[in-house]
Amino acid sequence: MKVSIKQPKTASSNDLTWFYNGSMYRVTPWPELRFERQTDAGWASACPEEDAFFSTPLALDESAWRRFLDFFPNVERTFLMQFRFGRMAALQLLARCPALLSALCETPALTSFLTFHASLRGVPGPRWEEIAAVFERNGVFGILEWIGLPASRQTLAILAHVADPDVPKRLLEPLRTILWVPEVIFALQRKPTISDRELSYYCHALAA
Repeated sequence: MKVSIKQPKTASSNDLTWFYNGSMYRVTPWPELRFERQTDAGWASACPEEDAFFSTPLALDESAWRRFLDFFPNVERTFLMQFRFGRMAALQLLARCPALLSALCETPALTSFLTFHASLRGVPGPRWEEIAAVFERNGVFGILEWIGLPASRQTLAILAHVADPDVPKRLLEPLRTILWVPEVIFALQRKPTISDRELSYYCHALAA
């Protein structure tokens, strides 16, 4: 009797692939944008955890990203190219909640808050469908409230002026806290550009 052994399917040259915690993950090209994990039976749908994206800046160079992003419309490609360390996480947000694209283009720094929403909200796993529903029902102000930020135009203006939208995870919780402090709000909203150094200064000053 001839026995055939099913081998895991390999990724195509247009996929983005990386390893995390002993598993290989991939995301397929536009417009599907399927996030999958390799199993013994082939590729299976997956929803990578927050920490699964930390290794992608080392695994994927700019040439791999350029090939992948060549398939994207200009607006989506421009949005993703703003990010370096958080680009793959931003891609998952775009794939799970495409309706948020316009709001994220106006306030790119909001991307990091939504990327790490599970940690910030203290829930065991991602809530992508809930995010999409909140945005559909209450727009960007509903998203601000859902993530624990002040639901105001001041918050949007401050986040829109953050120079690098790749806000580090370590700064998200203290930044969320200081945006409730009136003195900090008044100081930050006067700045046309807010650098990482200034964000760190205000966050550390609050902790002190």
